[in-house]
Amino acid sequence: MAAGAAEAAAAVVEVGSAGQFEELLRLRAKSLLVVHFWAPWAPQCAQMNDVMAELAREHPQVSFVKLEAEAVPEVSEKYEISSVPTFLFFKNSQKIDRLDGAHAPELTKKVQRHASSGSFSPSGGEHPKEDLSLRLKKLTHAAPCMLFMKGTPQEPRCGFSKQMVEILNKHNIQFSSFDIFSDEEVRQGLKTYSNWPTYPQLYVSGELIGGLDIIKELEASKELDTICPKAPKLEDRLKVLTNKASVMLFMKGNKQEAKCGFSRQILEILNSTGIEYETFDILEDEEVRQGLKAYSNWPTYPQLYVKGELVGGLDIVKELKENGELLPILKGEN
Repeated sequence: MAAGAAEAAAAVVEVGSAGQFEELLRLRAKSLLVVHFWAPWAPQCAQMNDVMAELAREHPQVSFVKLEAEAVPEVSEKYEISSVPTFLFFKNSQKIDRLDGAHAPELTKKVQRHASSGSFSPSGGEHPKEDLSLRLKKLTHAAPCMLFMKGTPQEPRCGFSKQMVEILNKHNIQFSSFDIFSDEEVRQGLKTYSNWPTYPQLYVSGELIGGLDIIKELEASKELDTICPKAPKLEDRLKVLTNKASVMLFMKGNKQEAKCGFSRQILEILNSTGIEYETFDILEDEEVRQGLKAYSNWPTYPQLYVKGELVGGLDIVKELKENGELLPILKGEN
């Protein structure tokens, strides 16, 4: 095992200068080249170096390179390396992909995909551009309000994205987001598509509103609330959810897989009645999970609703079944 690890480590080349890096790009032009921009002070970089060593052992046809980001600033600046670890992927001396952050499964997937994709030609005709434009159009229209940002609303990965999320949340604006770090093609393509060179970018109904400075201006002028769609109030949302179907069960898990014994038992009872019903998995939405307790004044799950009205939990449903009252209630006769 020690010999194998040594071979894997040896397969990762360390580069110490911009000249060395450019020379390596030329020498390895015909193969996939994966470059890890790292820093010795970052423990997540050490972990990803271990992942790279393992990938080097599994993919001997791929060239793996370590480059200390702060030691070779001209290369880091050229490729907009603002955090470590960051991975760049090259073929034919052209950058074809990027991964920001210590995401071992995603790194593995990207290496496998690019290693098996054959030779890459950046001038592959007009069709890929058309496909990208179509994809960007779909993404910008994916929700009434779409935020393209670095990271996620829960974990923004730059200060501007963090400020944008805070403003949208403060104004109770309902939005979906796309992490541009997860897709280099989208990251670069959207700049051209929207003629806007930086991130974050906010779109409403597929139209670019702007970046952080524009949103701050709209907030100051009180226009933001009129442009962006508001998130429904929780009480309104719960009313819609409890009326989504004639019989609605709020449970841990779903029809196919209950995730607690009480939920499983109530499923068995409902299934035995032959009545159609829908379920909502409270484990998937913490806001609904906590809010419904207050809305219904019922502290536990599962909760069964008929025509928007709470019937009760497992004990109540068991009693109704034993008394012969459950079926009429489910049918809306009581």
